Amino acid sequence: MRPYDIILKKRNGETLNKEEIEYMVMGYVNKDIPDYQMSAFLMAIFFKHLNNEERAILTEIMAKSGDMLDLSKIEGKKVDKHSTGGVGDKTTLVVAPIVASLGVPVAKMSGRALGHTGGTIDKLESIPGFKTSLTLDEFFENVNKYKIAVVGQTANLAPADKKIYALRDATATVDEVSLIASSIMSKKLAGGADAFVLDVKVGSGAFMKDIDSARELANAMVGIAKSHNKEAVAVLTNMDEPLGFFAGNSLEVLEAIETLKGNGDKKFVELCLTLSAWMCYLAGKDSYEKCYKLAYDSLNNGDALNKFKEFIIAQGGNPDVVQKPKDILPISNNFVEFKANKDGYISKINTEKVGVACNYLGAGRVKKEDKIDHSVGLEFLKKIGDKVSKGETIVKLYISENSDVESALNLLNDAYTIGDSDVQKLDIILDIVK
Repeated sequence: MRPYDIILKKRNGETLNKEEIEYMVMGYVNKDIPDYQMSAFLMAIFFKHLNNEERAILTEIMAKSGDMLDLSKIEGKKVDKHSTGGVGDKTTLVVAPIVASLGVPVAKMSGRALGHTGGTIDKLESIPGFKTSLTLDEFFENVNKYKIAVVGQTANLAPADKKIYALRDATATVDEVSLIASSIMSKKLAGGADAFVLDVKVGSGAFMKDIDSARELANAMVGIAKSHNKEAVAVLTNMDEPLGFFAGNSLEVLEAIETLKGNGDKKFVELCLTLSAWMCYLAGKDSYEKCYKLAYDSLNNGDALNKFKEFIIAQGGNPDVVQKPKDILPISNNFVEFKANKDGYISKINTEKVGVACNYLGAGRVKKEDKIDHSVGLEFLKKIGDKVSKGETIVKLYISENSDVESALNLLNDAYTIGDSDVQKLDIILDIVK
């Protein structure tokens, strides 16, 4: 078997078998196949794509290239939630305690911020004392005792994907549905959950910019899950504007706590309840409609807030953050304002630019080694469809001495479009793929 023949076969649009895909993937991981041949292989896939069977094979090979977590020590059916990334996406901080409060185990390994999207682990580390690293035994014990644990991805999950993704990033082969779906689902399968709820973002702040490509990705990921005898539901959600009122680590924890107290943004609450209901449904709790009602009740009767406090205590965090978050969380007291330059209506937001603006303040990272500032971020006072007057504040920027305020303001100026006529406000839930 030669890499040349496999590259040629895929370049010609033929279907690869398991032995051929495994030869290329593991040959590259083991350094038997050089970058230039793997690059050619990825480019052939980019233009000719993979069919459903090839996607499932590639996913399995990458998943099994490292640790495969066994969650059998955790009681009950384990359902994982995954978001494809967005701006202001703090849903795990609300969804996890809702679901756990209903007796469904949440055993979650989350990532850190990279690029214009935030990371759940960075947000949790805004809470003084909170530990995002637990031993596997501690992880299992917390989930069994409290029904919830959220930790960083410390296990050696899907190393083949990590190495291949770095090459994709350098060779303009990132945005191909088969490769995206296989990359995401290889880590999900290695994580050991029984079922998956996939939050697929759509719009200017998302990886998939339009509904058709997002639906294609959702179908691909659900298909991969089913081919490995796992249940999955994909929820297509709008990312043509930031999610909720805040972006930035401490600020998003603050918003999550306020949401758990019943003071959340209406669209953000709808998203959290929808994702929670699907997680409970896949866990076998009840019908989707009844699960939605259970999630709604948990959010509104204080059960989810109490579970969040229990979760914070269990992982070493300061529980006072629940009652007085503004006193406990590191939030900057220094701010500047981005203001409207004319009268009109917010008609469009380039959400990716908003996310990058947040990074300029220090809230994110370009490279994994970069340090972040938990105290900085953005507060969104106006959304699409809102009326503004000249000089009125659209975004409040929480800044530090290291923030590049000028670059952030310039990006916000590019990101926001103010039109003369009213526009329709955006729905948050766009479609469901099962």
